[in-house]
Amino acid sequence: MTRTAVVVGAGIGGLGAAVGLRRKGWQVTVLDRVPAFRPVGAGLVLQANGLRCLAALGLGAAVRERGLPDMSAGTRRSDGRWLTRVRAGDLAHMLGTSAVGIHRAALHEILLGALPEGTVVTGADVEAVTEDGDVTWRGPDGLVRVRADLVVAADGIHSPVRRRLWPEAAGPVRIGVTAWRGVTRIPDDDLVVGITWDRGAEFGMVPLIDGRVYWYGAVNAAAEAAAAEPGDEAGRVRARFGSWHDPIPALIAATGTVLRDDLACLDEPLATYVKGRVALVGDAAHAMTPHLGQGANQALEDAVVLAAVADRPGGLAEYDRQRRPRSQQVARASRAIGRFGQQAHHPVAAAVRNAILRLTPPRLALRSMARFADWQPPSLE
Repeated sequence: MTRTAVVVGAGIGGLGAAVGLRRKGWQVTVLDRVPAFRPVGAGLVLQANGLRCLAALGLGAAVRERGLPDMSAGTRRSDGRWLTRVRAGDLAHMLGTSAVGIHRAALHEILLGALPEGTVVTGADVEAVTEDGDVTWRGPDGLVRVRADLVVAADGIHSPVRRRLWPEAAGPVRIGVTAWRGVTRIPDDDLVVGITWDRGAEFGMVPLIDGRVYWYGAVNAAAEAAAAEPGDEAGRVRARFGSWHDPIPALIAATGTVLRDDLACLDEPLATYVKGRVALVGDAAHAMTPHLGQGANQALEDAVVLAAVADRPGGLAEYDRQRRPRSQQVARASRAIGRFGQQAHHPVAAAVRNAILRLTPPRLALRSMARFADWQPPSLE
């Protein structure tokens, strides 16, 4: 008898879980409240663990075709002085696969394209989910009620499913950082993956395919520039980063749409990712800060592990056993890296941070970061 799954949320983790479950023979329905998908978002870096998960989902080649493999990288001060540099290929040599920069919309399109037409229902507002797998939603055809063998709650950091079924769990908290993101094009053949630090501020850039560049800027909320008009996010970014080293001013000037978020995470880890037939994945389970670049990669790990074990006796308990310790460890490490790096505002703390990075051998620094990406997914064959 075919097992049935309802996935709540059509983000990266939800779609990844849907693709994986279908590969294992499940009948899957994905529900999302948006009326239609638009190419929104900015960029992300798929690290070795995320790329291996996508390969397990049968999408490795498609992702590499739409992404740009890792290049030389490094960290600088706001005046352009390098603190550390990593050569192109070092990460691939260490982990056996390169990282890939890709637009979030491109990854979303690839995941959507791997599902048969009709699998994803848009305009579906989920009204109720029970531990027994009962799902009620209101969609284009009115009110629908089903009972599923598995409900995958992939509905984000503010997950309504988590609030309903995990009432004891603490919700997301803001970490005191405002971040801006954009994607643009500038004529710069020497652009590298880079992070730039100042006191309480960070700017990062990742080259994408077709000459596009993903960039982000982050500042401690109390240090945010107030010179720009309210709502003028491009003006706020220029006020804060416009005097930093090239090509940062050019990237900001060339960007049409600037997105802004006040960063938040689930600072208090959940005691379980599973209740009855319901499993949390991605940000619904372990929303983390972006400082390790592991958010999407951890969501893909969730998706593949869940698909691999869900049809076994005790499979959801096994999912929780495998995923909760690792994902929460990564979340804690990301939070710590943010405090040490971007959030260091005091002059002495920032000077010590820079000195430590400058004196650490590049391969040692790379190895300390790469350990979070050094993970192998289970087979879905």
